[in-house]
Order: sequence, then structure tokens, then C-alpha cells
Amino acid sequence: MAGKKAATLPRKAYETELLRLQTELVKLQEWVRAEGARLVVIFEGRDAAGKGGTIKRVAEHLNPRVARIAALPKPTERERTQWYFQRYVEQLPAAGEIVLFDRSWYNRAGVEHVMGFCTKEEYQLFLRQCPIFERMLVEDGILLRKYWFSVSDVEQQERFRRRLEDPLRRWKLSPMDLESITHWEAYSRAKDEMLVHTDVSEAPWYVVESDDKRRARLNMIAHLLDSLPYRDVPPAVLKLPPRPPSTGYQRPPRDLQTYVPDHAANL
Repeated sequence: MAGKKAATLPRKAYETELLRLQTELVKLQEWVRAEGARLVVIFEGRDAAGKGGTIKRVAEHLNPRVARIAALPKPTERERTQWYFQRYVEQLPAAGEIVLFDRSWYNRAGVEHVMGFCTKEEYQLFLRQCPIFERMLVEDGILLRKYWFSVSDVEQQERFRRRLEDPLRRWKLSPMDLESITHWEAYSRAKDEMLVHTDVSEAPWYVVESDDKRRARLNMIAHLLDSLPYRDVPPAVLKLPPRPPSTGYQRPPRDLQTYVPDHAANL
């Protein structure tokens, strides 16, 4: 059924608050690095639910040596023979790192299950093992946060239409994405079943209403920050040194090097 779309947040208010939250994310990053913490954030939801845009805003001002995005492709033939969680374990953070999962091991509870890419036995095994796996991560000290981005059928279809018409974003669409429209209720049932089995106290799910992308981004980032015990870590004191006097260096003639043409001069 079509959902009621929330009122769009004004752009100015959105941009002002986003900048404030991104400043806090930088503080969070420095705390993670200083404390040797390990943070995993999972972004899940239907196609075009707004996961990618939110991840982009979360990571925009962070140090890529501290915070990285894990967006795994289809498993290789070798990976298909491994324990299902194995290739995700390889992506988990070491001390002082943040990993943002753009989709995660929950692929098995969603697209793999709905589209028949795994067997019923593999699906049931995942539902049994996943809470155990995540409890082990949390018990070992990993900070795990799981967000489900919830989008209505009407809004999803509109976003698909806009992507089809936009040459800069058409790459985001695949035949599998468009096919998901015809499996809306199957994905809904799969999501409900996933939450029943994996919404556990040690690793709960947090649902983000995402028909309004701006609200979704702010709400998710604010919740993440509020859920973590980070503090402001004073930066190292840096001092710009004086430039030393010249020792006689002369730059080679410019015509000995190949320069990029001045495209901007034609604007």
C-alpha cells in the first residue's frame, strides 16, 4: 500500500543541520581513532531507499584511512563455498576504524531469499546464525549499529523514474532493481521475517523513515551520534613553520612539461 509522504524539509534548514552533524561526525572519528574503538554501521533497505546518499553524507568529511565504505560485489565461485559470513568478516574494522556497510550480510535475508539466489536451507541457516554472529561481534567490543531505510512504493517508483531520466544517475539502476517493483510484497514479507529473527537486544534494528531523503539523513546521523559515547578529543597542536630562505633553486622552463589545457578559459 502507498504510504503518506512526509513534508519535505526546507533545504536551508537541512544544509545547516547537516553541516553541524558532519562536524560532530569528525569528532566521532577522532574519538574512534584515539580510543581504538571499532565501529560498524549497516545500511539496509529497498532499492532507492536513500542508503547511498546517506552514506555519502556520513563519509563526506571523514578521513578515508579511518572510515571506509564496504560495498561488496557478488560473491566469487570460491566465496560461494565459504562460510556465508566469511567475506564480511574480512571487512570488519581493526582498532581505530569505522566501516560503513552499503548493504551487508543481510543480502541473504533480502534479495537472495526473494529472488531464489539461495536455498531455503541456506536462508533458514542464516536466520539462525545471524543473531549469534552479531552477538559475538558485540561481545568482542565492536560497536554495531543497524539501520533499515523504509521507503513507500509510490516514492520508490518515482525515484526509479527520475533515475531512468537522469544520465548522471542512471548507472544506479539495474534490471534487478526494476524487477524489485514486481516483488514488493515478497520483499515486505522478507523484511518482516528478518526483523523477527535479527532484531535482538544486543544488536537492534533502527528504522529510518526515508520518503524525505533530507529528513532521513539528518535523523539517521543524529541517532548514530546520540547512540555512541564519543567525546571531543583535543587535536594535536600544530604550528606552521616559517618558510626557509631560497638556496638558489630554479624551476625548469615550463615548455619542458606537458600541461592540462585551460578548459576553464572557454567558460
